[in-house]
Amino acid sequence: MTRTILISGATSGFGKAIAEKYAAGGDNVIITGRRKERLDELANAINTQGKGKALALCFDVRDRKAVFAAVEGLPKEWATIDVLINNAGLAAGRDWFDEADMEDWETMIDTNVKGLLYLSKAVIPGMKERKAGHIINLGSTAAKEVYEKGNVYCATKSAVEAISQSMRIDLLRFGIKVTTVHPGAAETEFSLVRLKGDTEKAKAVYAGFKPLVAEDVAQVVYFCTSLPEHVCINDLVLTA
Repeated sequence: MTRTILISGATSGFGKAIAEKYAAGGDNVIITGRRKERLDELANAINTQGKGKALALCFDVRDRKAVFAAVEGLPKEWATIDVLINNAGLAAGRDWFDEADMEDWETMIDTNVKGLLYLSKAVIPGMKERKAGHIINLGSTAAKEVYEKGNVYCATKSAVEAISQSMRIDLLRFGIKVTTVHPGAAETEFSLVRLKGDTEKAKAVYAGFKPLVAEDVAQVVYFCTSLPEHVCINDLVLTA
């Protein structure tokens, strides 16, 4: 059966790889993000491969009105969302707590926590009505262990873990599964964004070991949604 998968933050990294993985398996994917050119490019690539189809929606998960408008405005053939993958997230800055930029803190909280909440609240009513659905929340090993200069980023991912546990309990009565996937160090745009474009510092993050790549995470996420109906992986930590 062809499923419809909604993936936030699909313009690069985990989100892009996840969209490609599902589409290659024959599922239809709703890809969202802020960078329209990248979304359109990915949608075109998927739609020409002859397997799953793609629909691109350009919006910022931090904008509550835009999130609800996008979900409520889905064409009928795309409106039944089987799997929601809350992937949009970022780290901004890596500084001592007392020296950190509060704008960075707000960006992380608005994206990693509030964006996840907005999109989930927009999608869940349809899943409740059908008494079926699966939500995948992308956490981080930072939710499990706080590290130096991680402060608010670690806090946001700890929040994702707590929210996921609450969702799992509260949505069980509707038959909705909730899985949290916590990747460790992965070589994507993550460090480059966090370190404000400093290429040398970003490369140094992965020195001395072979990090995960986006496709590793995509494979694990896909697996979690490919199990029998009565089976749910609740919480999974993935490291290099």
